[in-house]
Amino acid sequence: MQKKEKKQQAQAEQPETQPETQETSGEQSPEADQPAENAAAAEKEGGKAEQDLRKKLDEANGQLAKQKDLLLRTAAEYENYRKRTAREKASLYNDATAAAILEILTVADSLDRALEQKTGTAEDMRKGVELVQKQMRSAFDKLGVKEMGAEGDSFDPELHNAISHVEDEQSGENVVTKVFQKGYKIGDRVIRHAMVQVAN
Repeated sequence: MQKKEKKQQAQAEQPETQPETQETSGEQSPEADQPAENAAAAEKEGGKAEQDLRKKLDEANGQLAKQKDLLLRTAAEYENYRKRTAREKASLYNDATAAAILEILTVADSLDRALEQKTGTAEDMRKGVELVQKQMRSAFDKLGVKEMGAEGDSFDPELHNAISHVEDEQSGENVVTKVFQKGYKIGDRVIRHAMVQVAN
């Protein structure tokens, strides 16, 4: 009787672990699914980041293509402008030259007629030369060409080229006493400096 009671007491004191083992073996722990979910989320985020990068790259390539096209167009427009300006400049030069030649053609015609004369006196020749000189001065006036360099002018290195120097008590300081070759200018631009002799 005492053995039976001890056996029952021992069974009562023994912990019931078997049912718990069965319960835990039947259910899956949340920690077991966590790595798989993390991997899927990371893969999804990686795909989205790659799409964003591709989108940004496409936008950058589009902007680069636009800038390249703009640069090429600007370069082409500048080249056309440069060529057009060169043509206009050449045209203006040719027009100005033609206008100048037209004004002095009368002088050339008079010289030709003078050389055709086989006979004539020295006085006739002088009158012919004076006529040609008058025509030349008229052409210069029409073209805006002015003579410079005359005896008695004050020496100006911007206008005169002094090729000799003399001491002359009757002349002032730095005064032109002789003109070897007249100078010419248009407006303020000197075409040719006058070659002169300067006193004192």
